[in-house]
Amino acid sequence: MSRVNAARAVLAGFATATPKSADGEAEMIRQLKIAHDQAVEQRTAAMVTMKAMLVHAPDPLRNETAGKTQIALARHLAGLRPRQLEGPEDALRHALRTLAKRWQYLDAEARDLTKMIADLVHRAAPQLLEPFGIGVDTAAEILVVAGDNPERIKSEAALAKLAGIAPVPTGSGMTSGRHRINRGGHRQLNAAIYRTVIVRMRFHQPTIDYVARRSAEGKTKREIIRCLKRYVIREVYHLIRPAPQTTPATS
Repeated sequence: MSRVNAARAVLAGFATATPKSADGEAEMIRQLKIAHDQAVEQRTAAMVTMKAMLVHAPDPLRNETAGKTQIALARHLAGLRPRQLEGPEDALRHALRTLAKRWQYLDAEARDLTKMIADLVHRAAPQLLEPFGIGVDTAAEILVVAGDNPERIKSEAALAKLAGIAPVPTGSGMTSGRHRINRGGHRQLNAAIYRTVIVRMRFHQPTIDYVARRSAEGKTKREIIRCLKRYVIREVYHLIRPAPQTTPATS
């Protein structure tokens, strides 16, 4: 039904938004992120399964793996000597060895994809990495949402709405004047901007001073985070806007 409504809006002339061109680095990042995010998800699932199976493992095997990091645990389990399948412990060792090798493969795959995404971000928009707290992951999410033609986003408010950061009134707009969390928009970008805000609240002195001042005014932590997210998205909007093209003066 949503596609039908979208088609009707286009035919009626109500839908005036410009679609993404999907012909450059932003589209390349989006495609690589799909594979990266799935590799990370499956890697996490493999580790959770290994740890769950170790709970019921024999004491010697549990003692050998206790306190190990994920990389060390996967390396240790991948080196288990396979035995003949003569009992549950043999099957457990085979299963753990298989899961560990799967985790190592997915970990290497995720690292390779992370490097490719980082190279594309540095090539497409290195200016996004200059502000405090914005790393490669956040910059990649920004580029995915903005697309290869960011000029289609006409205002900072439009980008805030795309990211689910635009304020939503709690009532009719004529009563309390307060706002609630926006549950719409691109949730991955919203989460990335949230992480940027949290990093700034902990390590960025101007942001720390801002939080102290707004707290003294009676603002709650949730309200302050909402304000900071809007500030970050405003900063991002000006960073992704294409540089104005100057035409040579005619003599």
